[in-house]
Amino acid sequence: MFRNYLKTAFRTLRKNVGFTVINILGLALGLATCLLIVLYVADELSYDRFNEKANRTYRVNEDLKFGNNNVLYAVAMPPLAQALKTDLPEVEDATRLKAAGGFHVKKGNESILEYGNVYADPSVFNVFTLPMINGNSATALKEPNTVVITESIAKKYFNGTNVVGKTLAIDNNQLLKVTGVIRDLPKQSHFHFDFFISMITWPDSRSGEWLRSDYNTYVVLKPGTDSKLFEKKLSALLKKYSEGQMQTALHVNIADFEKSGSYFRLNLTPLTDIHLHSNRTGELGSNSSVQYVYIFSAIAIFILLIAGINFMNLSTARSANRAREVGVRKVLGSPRKYLIAQFLTESVMVTLAAAVIAFFAVLLLLPLFNQVSGKEMVVGSQTLAWLLPALLVIVLIVGFAAGSYPAFFLSAFQPINVLSGKLAGGFKRSWLRSVLVVFQFSISIFLIIGTIVIYNQLNYIQTKNLGYNRNQVLVINNAFELGSHAKTFKNEVKQMNGVVNATLTGYLPTGKNRGTSIFYKEAASDQKTALFPQSWRVDADYISTLGMKISAGRDFSANMPTDSTGLVINETAAKFLSFTNPVNKILYRNMDGNRDHIKPYHIIGVVKDFNFNSLRENISPMIFLMNEDTGNLSVRVSTANLPALIDQIKTKWQGMTQSQFSYSFMDQDFDANYRTEQRTGTIAIIFTVLAISIACLGLFGLAAYAAEQRTKEIGIRKVLGASVSAIVNTLSKDFIKLVLTSIAITTPLAWYLMNKWLQDFAYRISIQWWVLVLAGAGALLIAVVTVSFQSVKAALANPVNSLKNE
Repeated sequence: MFRNYLKTAFRTLRKNVGFTVINILGLALGLATCLLIVLYVADELSYDRFNEKANRTYRVNEDLKFGNNNVLYAVAMPPLAQALKTDLPEVEDATRLKAAGGFHVKKGNESILEYGNVYADPSVFNVFTLPMINGNSATALKEPNTVVITESIAKKYFNGTNVVGKTLAIDNNQLLKVTGVIRDLPKQSHFHFDFFISMITWPDSRSGEWLRSDYNTYVVLKPGTDSKLFEKKLSALLKKYSEGQMQTALHVNIADFEKSGSYFRLNLTPLTDIHLHSNRTGELGSNSSVQYVYIFSAIAIFILLIAGINFMNLSTARSANRAREVGVRKVLGSPRKYLIAQFLTESVMVTLAAAVIAFFAVLLLLPLFNQVSGKEMVVGSQTLAWLLPALLVIVLIVGFAAGSYPAFFLSAFQPINVLSGKLAGGFKRSWLRSVLVVFQFSISIFLIIGTIVIYNQLNYIQTKNLGYNRNQVLVINNAFELGSHAKTFKNEVKQMNGVVNATLTGYLPTGKNRGTSIFYKEAASDQKTALFPQSWRVDADYISTLGMKISAGRDFSANMPTDSTGLVINETAAKFLSFTNPVNKILYRNMDGNRDHIKPYHIIGVVKDFNFNSLRENISPMIFLMNEDTGNLSVRVSTANLPALIDQIKTKWQGMTQSQFSYSFMDQDFDANYRTEQRTGTIAIIFTVLAISIACLGLFGLAAYAAEQRTKEIGIRKVLGASVSAIVNTLSKDFIKLVLTSIAITTPLAWYLMNKWLQDFAYRISIQWWVLVLAGAGALLIAVVTVSFQSVKAALANPVNSLKNE
């Protein structure tokens, strides 16, 4: 019986090859898009799950509110990890990581700059699954000046992995002994390091300070531990160790500290939530957002629905052609259940054929999709183990869901009505088909509006006046490598043709280097008047080089020695301090965390607010101090021959140090901070185009069928003198009404939802009326062009051909 179903289904599909091709292509396109999104979402959700103890591992964070500032840190206090292990019995193990920044590694006569460096406790191998190829994980990081490296680094510097006992020379003066080689970290990790240096090598790691946080701290809880109950114990632990230090530093206990509205608290983030749910200060890498997972999952479902709706619409539209077949089958005694089985078999066959095409299309398109999305996904044996069963389930669900209505609808025809000619098919007679077309185009219009809003927001980010000029600024990295020659290097670069100005500091709006200090309005250090701003060490050329504007007072001057205790604050800091005229006012700086060690500073100027964090965040208070920092040299250039100027600067660099010359451009660094959003926008545009294409494919098929069903009517109209435009209008108006209905339904909903998405940005566009009009007009134009193609073709046909059999 089943074999007969397959034969009959194959003959039917071959007989109507045009509609079969449209159905298969539409479903294949929808399934391929859906599979790509499924791979993307699966990759996002898999972060850090390679760790064997992932479901029991948490990062300990600090939330700090002091004065008018509220900061969420991904780091914690230096001694916290040890205290967790000794004081709380629920803890199985704990470890710390501290990013080590960049350093140069010597390879023969070459000095190579490496950035994937971190200090790690010996217990790092008990918390994270980092398979050791060579060495003993239990002892690898117990001694100072030891390092565990990844497999790729071992091959890079030693041409092999059997390298335990060998040494690496870093920064030309320190030797690190290799005590282990681990496999390269999976891409699905929230941190990526190649050099794990023993924590004991870093002197600060033995600090007992509880009032500062700069170590990423992870804890593994024993099986069965309730993480929420454990989290509540952290406040008592923090109070136990920090109370005394707070009394010494601020002359206040924790209870009074919190009564004033300030607090510092510890909380937990599950390891597997970090990539999608954490965007704190001190992250070890750039994380994504679960919002994008939700958005793309919804798009996948929408596109699959559109493709399924196409199939249902075309199947029910062909009902008149198959009505006589159903009538004859029923007269010959075929039960309804056999008819249903026949139609479902056809549906599943079409879906299966589409799935096969979609699978191979995904294999071909995955490298391109990886390039667009910034992923490195592969379809290996592990992926196939879940992807093929999932695809089979999708085939069955889509096949039965898309084929169920046609199957039950067609099998319900009464043979006497069919064979007597009383049953007629037509576009107007199916209300469900109309509803499905409206739903289909509603999704498409929503995606058009969403894509335009996302594109405009990203464009706004790229072109917004940030309060500084990031264009034409060359950033020379790691100027500290120049040592005592750094200032000389800066001055000589400033004299070069094509150089407008230069500033020597590592604190840049587009960089990661950040620092905070406590300032008070009064010498009494009352925490109610405390300000906890970003405090950046800059030189006298900083503000002018970066194109910032002074709104009150003056800039720093290298010719005024008193500016060493001068401050330039931003407008937000001035508002927090409630100074009518901040210039010449005194602020008192807490120098070392001790309230008794206070140094007065005088405000010499106010700089206009500029964005130095993500545009998702409001501008926070900022204070500039004229103090030495040699992190980077930022050079404002104005030259037609930039490569020649860079070569000149590089030659000057190489004359002062053997360290590697490394540079970037500030505008590119800024763009890199928003790469996730840029990729999201690009992917959204691609998927929107695909969704509209699938919807139009279905509309094209429906228009073709409507024209076919009305062939004789069109012939009669032409014989009676109807013009081509009148016939086109007759054939198109029903479809256009449905698209207009979609516009009316979707526009307010899309406006509301996209406004909610924009609320996540502190600096955002407002959705203009023209966006909604453009989306609606675009959808309408696409529909008109799609339908008109078939309508014009039908209207131009010779009426003799359609009427000659009458």
